[in-house]
Amino acid sequence: MSLSHFDPLANLRLFEDAFSRLVNEPASNRPWSPAVDVYESENELVLKADLPDVKLADIDVRVENQTLTITGERKFENREESKAFHRLERSYGKFMRSFAVPNTFDTDGISAGYQNGVLSVTLPKREAAKPRQIKIEAKA
Repeated sequence: MSLSHFDPLANLRLFEDAFSRLVNEPASNRPWSPAVDVYESENELVLKADLPDVKLADIDVRVENQTLTITGERKFENREESKAFHRLERSYGKFMRSFAVPNTFDTDGISAGYQNGVLSVTLPKREAAKPRQIKIEAKA
């Protein structure tokens, strides 16, 4: 049986190494996730995702098993040898965001649009889920 030396700081060194890579690695090499706003009105649920410089052909919206998934890629296409970049802070590459869709929304009626770098996805509420006023009848 061999004994190994216990180093109480080994985990701290691993954390420090991972954190150092995260801070020092350029943002362009890290995976990214677009910012998303989700709001609900009386008749629908609307999701808006910021996707500047992402071409429409590089965006995919799918709904399956009550899960809405947005995938895509922001490509870095201006890598010219004559350009000397001083900073690359924006993220590039593939992304994916998934959202659970409650049964109160009609996934068959989903629609999506893309304008000025913003993807808008609209899910209508099912009729049974919409608020309705109940008429009160007077009884003698």
